Amino acid sequence: MDLANAPYLKKQARTADLAIERRARLRVVSVEQLRTPQFLSAWKNLAARASEPNPFFEPWFLIPSLAAYAGANAKAGARVSVLVFYEEGELAGILPVERSHNYYGYPVPHCRGWLHDNAFYGAPLVATGFEEAFWNAVLDHSDQTAGLALFLHMPLLQEGGPLDRALRAVLASSSRANEIVLRRERAMLKSELSSEDYLSQALSKKHRKELRRQRRRLADGGSLTVHRRTDDFATGEWIAEFLALESAGWKGDAGSALAGNAATRNFFTSIIQGAARAGKLERLALRLDGKPVAMLASFLSASGSYSFKTAFDERYAANSPGLQLQIENLDALDRSETEWIDSCAAEGHPMIDRLWTERRQLVSRNIAIGGSVRRAAFRQMMAFETRRKAS
Repeated sequence: MDLANAPYLKKQARTADLAIERRARLRVVSVEQLRTPQFLSAWKNLAARASEPNPFFEPWFLIPSLAAYAGANAKAGARVSVLVFYEEGELAGILPVERSHNYYGYPVPHCRGWLHDNAFYGAPLVATGFEEAFWNAVLDHSDQTAGLALFLHMPLLQEGGPLDRALRAVLASSSRANEIVLRRERAMLKSELSSEDYLSQALSKKHRKELRRQRRRLADGGSLTVHRRTDDFATGEWIAEFLALESAGWKGDAGSALAGNAATRNFFTSIIQGAARAGKLERLALRLDGKPVAMLASFLSASGSYSFKTAFDERYAANSPGLQLQIENLDALDRSETEWIDSCAAEGHPMIDRLWTERRQLVSRNIAIGGSVRRAAFRQMMAFETRRKAS
């Protein structure tokens, strides 16, 4: 042995050992394993100590999502699996991923953090303090199992959040090529103002006066009441009311209502019931003589909430029942346990964007994986995408 090279060889061996250790701590698990009582207990504990709350990756949401969107109803060519990360013997990270050949309409094989049409945030659940270790393990795993994938796509992380900062630090330390390929701005509610002061700041005096007039007209039809619940009382009845209300509107006409097929109907029923049992559901309804004219389901986290689905009776559209319900939702500002609400609404939503004045910045990032040839191909593809966007 060349003793002069011994320190270098020792360092190389340690680097290889660390890579093996990282891979050993990150595993792919089946849906059957996810459902075991032991894993579910560890998963719930992880959600409670995650650095970024994300109800869309909690067990009561993700397991029904896999059944509805990753099974027989999955998009052609997509393969979904769930990565779990262990640190110090405890579950410290979970991320669903999919292999796909469809990259925003282009036939490009890649691996991506998995979201579906009814999941609105892509941050993995990672225990506080283990963010960089988690990303290192995910990237090592992606390198070793790249297959045909040209890159890893991580969608909808909060820019500047704990997981985004940790990912950027890991990428910088390894000089791994990467690029932000999508930015999205989403309305959110986060303010020190009271609900009354917030409304006065967000909407003009004329607009507020018009909304009061509309509310009076709405009340002319009967007894107008607001109902807010965070328990699991009569959840089945509430679900049936919501699905009927949504189906009676434009989504029903367009064929996109949740009740339109068995998979999405069962999915919605399962997640609402699961969230209620877990104490993670807030139900808000505006009722006229007991019948709902607007409804909102939100998912609660330790510090804030996510507005998941809303529906309103379009027969009363002239009196803005949906906006009237969102004004009631401003009461969250008066409750100390709610620091923020993510609207989960599309950018430029005509109702939410004019009422909620704060914005959440989300980014989607492509990351090089695999060996040198694959990474060179990734750089060329990103250069092409940059030119395409500029043209």
